[in-house]
Amino acid sequence: MVNIKDCILYRNFEHGEILDQMVSILQAFQTHALEDADCLEEKRDAFYNCMNGLAEMAGSYGFSGNLWHDYLTFLLVNHENAFSTACEITGPVEGSINELAKNDFRIFKSLYDFDITQLDSVFSSTCAALLSDYINVNENSKLFNKRIRDRICSLSDRLSTAATTEEFMMDMVDFYKDFGVGKLGLHKAFRLEHKTTDDQVQIVPITRIAHVQLDDLVGYEIPKKKLIDNTEAFIKGKRANNCLLFGDAGTGKSSSIKAILNQYYDQGLRIIEVYKHQFKDLNDVIAQIKNRNYKFIIYMDDLSFEEFEIEYKYLKAVIEGGLEKKPDNILIYATSNRRHLIRETFRDKADRDEELHTNDTVQEKLSLVSRFGVTIYFGSPEKKEFQNIVLALAEKNGITMDRDQLLLQANAWELQHGGLSGRTAQQFIDYLLGQQ
Repeated sequence: MVNIKDCILYRNFEHGEILDQMVSILQAFQTHALEDADCLEEKRDAFYNCMNGLAEMAGSYGFSGNLWHDYLTFLLVNHENAFSTACEITGPVEGSINELAKNDFRIFKSLYDFDITQLDSVFSSTCAALLSDYINVNENSKLFNKRIRDRICSLSDRLSTAATTEEFMMDMVDFYKDFGVGKLGLHKAFRLEHKTTDDQVQIVPITRIAHVQLDDLVGYEIPKKKLIDNTEAFIKGKRANNCLLFGDAGTGKSSSIKAILNQYYDQGLRIIEVYKHQFKDLNDVIAQIKNRNYKFIIYMDDLSFEEFEIEYKYLKAVIEGGLEKKPDNILIYATSNRRHLIRETFRDKADRDEELHTNDTVQEKLSLVSRFGVTIYFGSPEKKEFQNIVLALAEKNGITMDRDQLLLQANAWELQHGGLSGRTAQQFIDYLLGQQ
């Protein structure tokens, strides 16, 4: 008889309400307890609650096919425990933990093997049959993107056809190795949130990110190579530096980091976006991710500080200078239009003339940028480089306008819309596509 309480590692699921109710129904079915009218009536309400939950889950996550299997798979791929986190990115592990996991997978395999359409005859329903071959007319997920949804559905199909517990277990291990476990495994990028004012900071997935690739960024080969070399060393477990990408607006600094994420995600790279007001949470964030098998980039976009802002002192301590060594699986990448990050004025110079130790003040403000071991400059393109960017983007987007006419319009566009930059070129191409 199925008993989910016999699981050792896979317990206390975050979305386990449907599981608990369904197991209770299956136990009553297997022991013939449903032949009692009172028990049947009691479980009827639970049955329809479960069917409702599976249907709502399909709407939220975009699942189709056997929704009972999809739900079980969703639980397994999101459950972080000693076994799943040990297998993420690295694959099979040795030791007694395997026997504990095998015990739990044996129980879950029995849940997959049970045909829930048998319950339709008991409760005079057609729900279970419909949800076992569910056609989802709206595949746009509210909580997952298509890539994640397809991976879960594909794994669900494999697990449902596994002949043995060992095969079932290997399918799960392969998934953990290829894609990881939980929100950190399934998603590429994250932001920070506080649900209430006094609770622990939460790392929340970003489900929609730009799918820009490094090849999409025309030009800037030397800056891109410096960024790639540093990131590849980081991914391979070698020594790597925090990076500051600085320079003119619209030159591809942020896009380069997004492209780096897309290129190295399947090798375990993840990005967490952090804003200035969240720097005080950095130690909590690092505590949550430092023992995972992923490589994390803490990403700070458009980083700069006014003279009255002191958040940079939190950042200095986190980057380098605190008693605790920064974990080897974490780097900080920042973009800025300012080379030295902290705004300075001629008035600051006059104020420093009044100080006894002016060099101390200067060094305090410069010490932040010096903690980025790699600084990469992105400058505005020359006219010819701008035109090459326009031509490359036009070809990529299937724009067949006459070359001279295209460049003539591009030159007129940049004069009216922000000058020579990759961003201006992309906006011009977007304009042309909108006119087609």
